[in-house]
Amino acid sequence: MGFLALPILGVLKRALLIANPASRSGARLVDAACRAITDAGVSCDVILTERAGHAREISEGRGRHYDIVFALGGDGTVMEVAGALAGSSIPIGVLPGGTGNLLARALGISRNIEKAVKALMEGHVKQIDLGVVLGQRFAVAAGVGIDAAMVAETPAWMKRRLGVLSYTIIATKAALRAVLFRQFFLARVEVDGEMIERKAAAVLFANFGSILEERLTFGPDIAIDDGLLDCCIFSPFNLWDAVRIMWRVTRRDFRPDRALLYRKGKRFRLETVPVLPLQADGELLGVTPVDITVEPLAAHLLVPGR
Repeated sequence: MGFLALPILGVLKRALLIANPASRSGARLVDAACRAITDAGVSCDVILTERAGHAREISEGRGRHYDIVFALGGDGTVMEVAGALAGSSIPIGVLPGGTGNLLARALGISRNIEKAVKALMEGHVKQIDLGVVLGQRFAVAAGVGIDAAMVAETPAWMKRRLGVLSYTIIATKAALRAVLFRQFFLARVEVDGEMIERKAAAVLFANFGSILEERLTFGPDIAIDDGLLDCCIFSPFNLWDAVRIMWRVTRRDFRPDRALLYRKGKRFRLETVPVLPLQADGELLGVTPVDITVEPLAAHLLVPGR
């Protein structure tokens, strides 16, 4: 599902490159990205973002005047572009320039900018679902608990020096803290009318099934184009539970487990005690309670040729 049989290079004439110079690598990659696009025979206009929300404004105002829009920056920049163009047929090319680059990694896009542009230009368009929470769209996942703590607590200097490794370090620290000091929260999750209540260390609403080149898998049978999101509740009540969960998500082992609970759905309501911050695709958006929904096949993304 979700694939469009479009001869990309045959239909693309004009590209808009929206780049965030404040992202980890955005500023130094702009020229290389534009050159790679023009080398593929496509004219390229470049606009640099100046503030949070600017990529959304640019996409809303000018994105539909181009055959393709490239987003160069972190996941926040990418989702501003994808959110603004949701529901249109404008294909989006994701170019990694941030720290986590979750969506680019999930799509198998090279971190080498020239290789990334070439692979996307030789690729195809795939329609994917988008999640919606607190008025913002997300592509990969939204959640509370360990993952939100990771986003909130990773310092800027560590992201600049270590890249995605910095998130791994802080996430491990947050997970150990939650287990060793029993810093769990009460999660009340309504999934299409079903009410679930249990103690948890993390609750995730996933659209993509895995991240970091499939090193971590959130749950079983998660699809990006099925019109559903997958609620994953992680409840490791001791160190052994935490080790077992980590082993399973790295080995794609999703047999029944007391510390794992999965539910697919279209509409969710999440309440927590205490109130917790929520992240979506690596950006802190607000706090619980929140409603989460899905927009089926809302975004058209370029994916690398195979």
